[in-house]
Amino acid sequence: MPKLTIVAFDGTRHDLEVATGSTVMENAIRNSISGIVAECGGACACATCHVYVDQSFADQAGKPDPMEEDMLDFAYDVRPTSRLSCQIRMSDALDGLVVHIPEKQG
Repeated sequence: MPKLTIVAFDGTRHDLEVATGSTVMENAIRNSISGIVAECGGACACATCHVYVDQSFADQAGKPDPMEEDMLDFAYDVRPTSRLSCQIRMSDALDGLVVHIPEKQG
């Protein structure tokens, strides 16, 4: 099982072991991590699960596809490593992934 660390805006770290194929958003919701709202439930139709991928994992997590980029236009404080957590599927290649939750969601 890959490991995932979600860092809240206040610096609180949530270290999780997650199922391969699950999304970062699903794991945040399942573990009641505040800051991930996920209004659309993972349909890539809002920007309320916005995260910053840690720079050390930026290449492995990949770039947003065009639909995700469109939704990121509605996110708060978009940065080069911004992603929607509903679009990041955990895999062995992402073992140890660290994401940071922004101050607020769009």
